[in-house]
Amino acid sequence: QVQLVESGGGLVQAGGSLRLSCAASGRTFSSYAMGWFRQAPGKEREFVAAISWSGGSTYYADSVKGRFTISRDNAKNTVYLQMNSLKPEDTAVYYCAAKEGYLAVRAVTYGYWGQGTQVTVSS
Repeated sequence: QVQLVESGGGLVQAGGSLRLSCAASGRTFSSYAMGWFRQAPGKEREFVAAISWSGGSTYYADSVKGRFTISRDNAKNTVYLQMNSLKPEDTAVYYCAAKEGYLAVRAVTYGYWGQGTQVTVSS
């Protein structure tokens, strides 16, 4: 079992930066691939970024590539999402998720989810 708690969301102007954190409970955090997803009002949840259990592999949605960076610290049971050059279209609730095995982009493959943190980017 893994419990996830996101933090770091907030209101920022376009062009600004935020860093989201996702703290995980459980002793086996380092064995899980982690992902970040987001959901804007009236839209489906979409993939943002994922990282392998070791941190050696990452994958990004085209919409955030070059602006967002996913990383993890297995000693702290935490995964991060550094978001730079934020745009109004990045406004959404951001969720972290955990899955066994390889990193993936499909939300349905992730078995554990946090409660989400709101990110609002003003123009």
